[in-house]
Amino acid sequence: MGDIKDFQCTYDNSAGVNEAVTRELDLEFPDAYMHWETMAALAKALKRHDGASFCELPFCHTVEAEAMGGMINYGNENTGPRAKEYICTAVEELLLLPQMDLEKGRIHEVLLACKALQEEGEHVVLQVSGPFTILNVLIDAKYVFKAMRKKPGLMKEVFWKLGNEILRFMEEAKKYGVEMISYADSSGGLNILGPKMAGQVVEDFTYDFLKTASEKLGDTPLILLCPKTTFALLGTGKAELADARLSGPMEYGKGCIEMIGKARFTGQMCIKNIHYKLENGSIKTVRLL
Repeated sequence: MGDIKDFQCTYDNSAGVNEAVTRELDLEFPDAYMHWETMAALAKALKRHDGASFCELPFCHTVEAEAMGGMINYGNENTGPRAKEYICTAVEELLLLPQMDLEKGRIHEVLLACKALQEEGEHVVLQVSGPFTILNVLIDAKYVFKAMRKKPGLMKEVFWKLGNEILRFMEEAKKYGVEMISYADSSGGLNILGPKMAGQVVEDFTYDFLKTASEKLGDTPLILLCPKTTFALLGTGKAELADARLSGPMEYGKGCIEMIGKARFTGQMCIKNIHYKLENGSIKTVRLL
C-alpha cells in the first residue's frame, strides 16, 4: 500500500449560508431550510453572491442522517442546520436504523429544489455525505473509532448500511435531473483517521462503493470527489488521474460542467474552491482501477 497524501481544505465561497445573503432575502429562518421553494431561492442567491457557475444544495451535511432518524438543530439565518444530539450510544444500534425515506421530509425537499433549479436552466451540485460525516450526526465519534480498532467487521457492516442508503439517494437524485453530485467525507480524512485506518476504509468501503455508484448511475450524474477521497484512492493504488481537454482555460466548476456525460469522476480540487483556475485548459479525471 502506498502513501496517502492529505488535502488541505481551502475555499472562498459561502460555506452553507452567508449572513450578507440571507439578510437581503425576505425569508424566515430556519423555516427557509425546510421547503424546496425557499431552498431554491437561497441557492440562487448564494450562487450570485459567490460568482459561481452552479448552485449547491443542501446547505449542510445533515439531511442523510436526519432521514434515518437523526436529531437536527435547524439553525438560523447565520448558521445552517447541524447535529443536535446523538441517537445511538453503541455501534450495533446503527444497524437497526431505518432506511432513508426519500419521499418526505427535508431530504425530499432538497430533491424538489434540485429539480426546480435544473428546470430553470441552472447547473446544480448536490452535496452528498459519506459514512463518517453521517455518523457524526448519529453517534459520538469515540464509539466509531473504538469499533474500528476492535470490531472492524462490524464497522464494515455499518459502512455498507450507510453506503447503500447513500447509493439510493444518488439514484433518486438522478431521477430528479441532478447532473453533478459532490461526494465528500472529510470527517473520515487522513488527518483524522491516520494512514493505516484511512487505507483500510478505502479497502473495506470507498473503492467498492464508488465502483457500485458508477455502475448504478451510468454516465451521469458526474461525481465530483473531494480531493481527500481522490488522494486516498491514489495512495492505495485504487485509482489514477487522467487529463481531459476542455474548450479552454476556465474555472474548475465550469470545467466540471463540461465533463458531464464525458467522465465518471473528477476530483483534483474542492468544488467549493469555485475560482480555482484550470490554466492549461485541461481537467484531471479520476479512473478507478
